[in-house]
Amino acid sequence: MAKAALVLLVLAAPLAADDQLLRWMDRIAQKQLSEREAAIARITTPEQAKVRQAAVRARLLKLIGGLPDYRGPLNARVTGKVDRPRYVIENVIFESLPKFYVSANLYRPKAAGRFPAILFSMGHWDEGKAAAQRMAANLTMKGFVVLAYDPVGQGERQQAYDPRTRRSLAGGPTDQHFLNGAQAILAGENFARYRIWDGMRALDYLLSRPEVEPGKAGCTGCSGGGTLATYISALDPRITVAAPACYINTWRRLFSGPTGDSEQSFPDFLAAGLDLTDYIELFAPKPWMISSTVADFFPIEGARHAYQESLRWYRVFGAGERVAWTVGPGPHGMPPEVREGIYGWFIRWLKDGRGDPREEDVDLAPNIELLASETGQVGGRELYEVILEGFRTRMKPGTTEELLAEIRKWSGSEAKRPPAVRTVKETPGPEFSTREIAIEVEPGLEIAGMFYTPRETSAKQPVLLVNGGADAAARFAEAGHTVLDVLPRGLPMPDRNLAGDWMAATRAWVIGRNMAGMRAGDIMRAADLLPQGGIIAAARGVEGFWLLLAAAADPRFTRLWLDRTPYSLRAALEEPLSRNLHAAVIPGFALHWDMEDLVKAMGNRAVVWSDPTDWMGEVVPRLKGKSYRLFEENNERFIRELTR
Repeated sequence: MAKAALVLLVLAAPLAADDQLLRWMDRIAQKQLSEREAAIARITTPEQAKVRQAAVRARLLKLIGGLPDYRGPLNARVTGKVDRPRYVIENVIFESLPKFYVSANLYRPKAAGRFPAILFSMGHWDEGKAAAQRMAANLTMKGFVVLAYDPVGQGERQQAYDPRTRRSLAGGPTDQHFLNGAQAILAGENFARYRIWDGMRALDYLLSRPEVEPGKAGCTGCSGGGTLATYISALDPRITVAAPACYINTWRRLFSGPTGDSEQSFPDFLAAGLDLTDYIELFAPKPWMISSTVADFFPIEGARHAYQESLRWYRVFGAGERVAWTVGPGPHGMPPEVREGIYGWFIRWLKDGRGDPREEDVDLAPNIELLASETGQVGGRELYEVILEGFRTRMKPGTTEELLAEIRKWSGSEAKRPPAVRTVKETPGPEFSTREIAIEVEPGLEIAGMFYTPRETSAKQPVLLVNGGADAAARFAEAGHTVLDVLPRGLPMPDRNLAGDWMAATRAWVIGRNMAGMRAGDIMRAADLLPQGGIIAAARGVEGFWLLLAAAADPRFTRLWLDRTPYSLRAALEEPLSRNLHAAVIPGFALHWDMEDLVKAMGNRAVVWSDPTDWMGEVVPRLKGKSYRLFEENNERFIRELTR
């Protein structure tokens, strides 16, 4: 088990003020949020509010791909106990889906009687449920039954777990979430649906306990646990009081700042007219407390914005006293002031105000005593296997015509004026000249390109490279080809462990755009600048997927060279690990098409595909129709085949 440390959300520092892509996407996001706020302002009666609540619930469920319909047994078992003078901790394992195990700790008072229940969702701690011990024990000593459980990727539920190293091969919790998150979106759903379902099944178990008083259930958690507490409270009517910490904010502040990981950022969320406050408004008029800290990376003004809107909403129901905001000192987390605020909130609404919210000392048990499994890992199926199983039941082949419509939808390739171009720098040379240019692909958004023009005119086909680099461009220019090397929006991509370019992808999809699709559109826009009559194009790695999208929809691309490009999108669903899958994810695309369908859409146009890889960048041998390098072979053979 890793050293105890809070693994915060993987965040990107706000990009530079002159970053055009961020500014362009943020303008779209702010417009969508303004339209939402105007709709909220028009609601003045409980009847109108209830209509929106129903619509919001339906939208949220649609965005995550619905909830699993499994209603099988939990098969819960208690595997151990920790005894304390006033309470007992039971170590529990149950199944939220068949062979998909959840590890948990149940805290119950030793006193006789029935008590209100508290579901405790965990933040991004490596150790998972062990981080809840101080707060869960205090709640139990104040007369609650508490269940703290391990979310996927934490505690005893590591994904891509390697028993040799006793660690996940994927990295920490957020890294594991990114991998499952990209897979789920490619498969037409969202990672959050499984996280929410685990919580709902945990609530099933908690409410089945004989110590629990029926009809009284609260939910809390911090950071990623605050996210889960928010979702579960909003979507499960059995929760009667909510108190998530260090999560509630507004995308007004989050979009260009601290964007959360896969379960916190749904495709089309802002485009569907939603913001985080909608979860609170969906819960109304039941009691909800927002908890924040003054130095959180989630900006305090964003939490204030959410509180002020939710207070107005609760007043529509005549229930302004049922929403509150508590603020504690310090950075991201739950300081004593916040913890005591949450104790008091639950005491007020679940125990009729009878109890003392002051925190007591806790005789903490070592983390090892809180393990529910013998090995420290529950085993069973990993989440990628669950996602793959559901994907295979929903797969339905799409037609070429539908594929082309899908590409046009995401690329925005139709009904556009010719791109405006400005020259940044020109440099003459002995064999070719270069011209650095900026291409306006959207109003206010430029991408970079570099023209390589041979000194002597030639009838050879022009070449378009996607992030090809100076050496490759020079090789084609020296052979007499006019070359345009283009960097679609967001390039060069940051390298963030296995998750790669997740930040740009996430920001794009919440506003209803898609980076892979828009980059394909950028390639098509760049093609407008080349002599017409047939274009040779080449790309390496995941850039090859964007080029293949563009070529499938644009007949000007007559010959392609894809080098070390993953051979299949669906292959990314068949293994627990991938690298930079976010750069190729289009929501639900793999349900209907794969790479081979893009090649088919090109008809008789030539595709040279060298050294095809899997999603970890390893060459996959013996694929039909693909080419492979000899030992230490360079690119000359493939260039000759491409330009013959």
